[in-house]
Amino acid sequence: MASLERVRQGLESSGQGHVLQFWPELSEEERDAFLQELGQLDLQGLRDHCEGAAKAAASPPDSLDRHIEPVPSEFIGSVRKSDRKSLAEWENEGLLHISKNRVGVLLLAGGQGTRLGVQYPKGMYSVALPSGKTLYQIQAERIRKVQEIADRKHGSKCTIPWYIMTSEFTLAPTEKFFEEKHYFGLEPTNIIMFEQRMIPAVTFDGKVILQGKGKVAMAPDGNGGLYKALMDNKVLEDMKRRGVEYLHVYCVDNILVKMADPVFIGFCVSKGADCGAKVVEKAYPAEPVGVVCRVRGVSQVVEYSEIRPETAELRGPGGEMVYSAGNICNHFFTRTFLQDVAEKFEGQLKQHVALKKVPYVDACGNQVRPTKPNGIKMEKFVFDVFPFSRNFVVFEVVREDEFSPLKNADGAATDSPTTARNSLLAQHCRWATSAGATLLDEHGNTASVSAGDTNPAQCEITPLVSYFGEGLEQLLKGRTLKTPFYLDEKKAKELQAE
Repeated sequence: MASLERVRQGLESSGQGHVLQFWPELSEEERDAFLQELGQLDLQGLRDHCEGAAKAAASPPDSLDRHIEPVPSEFIGSVRKSDRKSLAEWENEGLLHISKNRVGVLLLAGGQGTRLGVQYPKGMYSVALPSGKTLYQIQAERIRKVQEIADRKHGSKCTIPWYIMTSEFTLAPTEKFFEEKHYFGLEPTNIIMFEQRMIPAVTFDGKVILQGKGKVAMAPDGNGGLYKALMDNKVLEDMKRRGVEYLHVYCVDNILVKMADPVFIGFCVSKGADCGAKVVEKAYPAEPVGVVCRVRGVSQVVEYSEIRPETAELRGPGGEMVYSAGNICNHFFTRTFLQDVAEKFEGQLKQHVALKKVPYVDACGNQVRPTKPNGIKMEKFVFDVFPFSRNFVVFEVVREDEFSPLKNADGAATDSPTTARNSLLAQHCRWATSAGATLLDEHGNTASVSAGDTNPAQCEITPLVSYFGEGLEQLLKGRTLKTPFYLDEKKAKELQAE
């Protein structure tokens, strides 16, 4: 353990001597724990971190309007605009790589779920589907199903390893949850959890915030902390040992995520891409999502705050938005690209400022819960590596089918448990009717199944029966189904036997 003297010197030389102001009041046990925590801080880099945070928070974002242009069409594939033959070829290509154990999925799950208002990791959240499934269970079952599809097509027995990046807040509860749920039927050795780094939260004048008398306020270093974490935890070595060449990286909160999407993977591989991004068309010009585009000829995500409204509203000759490629944190990377980033470019990733309400102790040692932002958390973003890509591609998907994030507590207008649940149920209603079924609502009337339905019928289909709507015709064609209707494996067997 680092000595108190060395830690004190390090703190004072970086202008953070106040961190030890309550040292005399701590018990022996508290001192040991605090010293251990402080010993893990990069005291050398602390001054730069604090000064950089204060400076970044004070300076307005650059406007990039003069330098941006859309990604050229030859680097874009689309579920809606690409021809059927290409989509089928990409799917076959993706399934072939899955069958050869070349594909892994990597989940970004280090966030704390504060906006959602829960004290546990977001993946453990249930949005009150008829089945009661959590986000983690849905994702695990999609992995199982896509493995099965690849195996059936290629006579293989394949594995898609699931890498889960957690943080200090989420690692232990996530491990416990997976163990209690028997890993949702997946092989425990193929679920690899690792932690991202934590960095101190800082006041607007560049001082480390004390969360308690013997505790620094720490925050995960953003989902761009992935690249450092891959090295720190030897995850890239694990991927290499398993023969994983391609990674699908995604955020935990998207209830519609297509795990290891064969179409997306096949598209990226067939284009020779080292890096790819799934996008959805923005709902309206000012929608607060980052836009995938080029800046000075280099592909990247530009935050909505960095584009002026008049640029966001530009339209092409057909009336379409020029900057419509909304980023949904769904990415493709080759393992070798990740290796390159981790070894050569990680230090060049830019830091982003997040202003947060950080609980703290005041100078008298009283606990304070601020009502407005009082601190800066510096974050790196997973997409900030796009500029280092040698061959970057974009794949456009349909929002109603693939993107419905869970960020806010119920009562919010968007991205809430209710909107996430309705997105999934509406999708499953569409699958059932396009397979030839008629759905009846609770009053016995034919249920509406339009996209974006805010009150869809209670129709849920387990991923273990259908990954993305396939294989339902033989079970449901010509049937009238009373809702609530839950199609699980048992029900599917009964329907098949009829």
